[in-house]
Amino acid sequence: MEDNIFDIEFEAEGKLYKGWVNPSIKLTPEGKPVSFHVVINHTSFGYLSFKNPRWHVNEDRPPELVQLIGEQIAKHYSNVM
Repeated sequence: MEDNIFDIEFEAEGKLYKGWVNPSIKLTPEGKPVSFHVVINHTSFGYLSFKNPRWHVNEDRPPELVQLIGEQIAKHYSNVM
């Protein structure tokens, strides 16, 4: 499933974040991955999933950063679907 991995890059509070997202193979009824393994700045950020109306992560991470990464994932899927 390496073909599904995609890069993300964004800035928050003056800091540049670069990384990649690896979508899960398991899909929602809508056909989107149920979770996403995220690596930011060479560090595993955790597994993100979307549960209305917010993004969640399985690690203790700043909520603002979780939402920003979730927005990057959503933007990727709005561009490819």
